[in-house]
Amino acid sequence: MNDKLLHTPEGVRDIYNHECERKLKIQSKLHHVMELHGFRDIQTPTFEFFEIFNQERGTVPQKDMYKFVDREGNTLVLRPDITPSIARCAAKYYKEEELPIRLCYMGSIFINNTSYQGKLKEFTQLGAELINDPSVNADAEMLALTIECLLETGLKEFQVEIGEAGFFYGLTKEAGFTKEEEAQLRNLIEEKNMFGVEELLSEKEISEELKKAFLTLPELFGSPERLLEAKNLTKNEKALKAIERLEEVYELLTLYGLEKYITFDLGMLSQYNYYTGIIFRAYTYGTGDIIASGGRYDNLVGQFGKAAPAIGIAILADQLMMALMRQKIEIETRGDNTLILYRKEWSKTAIALANQFRSQDMNVELINYEEEHTLEEYKEYCKRNSVGGILFFEKENLVEVINCQTGESNTARLSEILN
Repeated sequence: MNDKLLHTPEGVRDIYNHECERKLKIQSKLHHVMELHGFRDIQTPTFEFFEIFNQERGTVPQKDMYKFVDREGNTLVLRPDITPSIARCAAKYYKEEELPIRLCYMGSIFINNTSYQGKLKEFTQLGAELINDPSVNADAEMLALTIECLLETGLKEFQVEIGEAGFFYGLTKEAGFTKEEEAQLRNLIEEKNMFGVEELLSEKEISEELKKAFLTLPELFGSPERLLEAKNLTKNEKALKAIERLEEVYELLTLYGLEKYITFDLGMLSQYNYYTGIIFRAYTYGTGDIIASGGRYDNLVGQFGKAAPAIGIAILADQLMMALMRQKIEIETRGDNTLILYRKEWSKTAIALANQFRSQDMNVELINYEEEHTLEEYKEYCKRNSVGGILFFEKENLVEVINCQTGESNTARLSEILN
């Protein structure tokens, strides 16, 4: 027999006991806020056809996907992104719907990226997608939803940085960039590689004004005043409309009373090429990664057969939980289990009492007392597993009531407990 202890593969891990309980609590809080905004649940498969996430969709690069083949020879992937799956569903099940569609979800995504050494490759993501609403009000509401979700978990110090893909694409169209040049420039700006940006621009015959606009993008970060600077950089109609939309979004967020959590970053671009308008990311201290992100993707649903504007958000539960832990923000969990410990001869009484308590919505564990374990060992077990108290049936009609946190105990008659 092989007694070798099996471990998880690199990039995935087990979550158990108190940590798992805290994670479920966070997910419940996030889901509740989404419900308050009228979003309804949807579940999509963990793996789908590769075509759902191919390069034309503008999602994760093919090299970063976990791919495998089914019996019929179809290439399948573990989903690296849930938004294309939701877009597919919206096109299929809501094809005739013209009014807003609100869908929310929770599930794992999988990124097979070798640059993630020491980091997770499976993430729990909770998100919401608002489809069929092209308005600036929808942009503001989804940003408000993101902020309200983070606040609900107890997080207080965080910032949501907002950019606008439309501003960048307006400039690249004016410059006459090919798709390949556009992608290269986007990556260089995202990486803040300004030497690379300058080199790429030097190869193009474009105006000095346009070159300055591209080179200034990474500097357009901070308060709403930066939007005015951006407007003075260009006369490009598409780019100017993008900035004006951001100004409207900010005005609406002041009505929500959430403007203090907002900064702007026009140098922010995304690896997801399907974003067409506003894009955003949320950061806090305690983790070097984003804890939430999202943006407007007005063309993605149309690729699946339904022309529909859309905007979505995604919150990374694992990164959020890490930030809360490092910021020492307490996540309330239930520690009110009761252990009914009984000798074999009192089985009938113990089971009847457990059934009664459970019918009253109490969490009850039943354990048959074994002589090889001492009462002290059972008390230690309770402390390890957040069990609040023990009801110990040792004598007829008498119960020892033990508070596992304080160690105090007293004796009560069974009739007193049943009442």
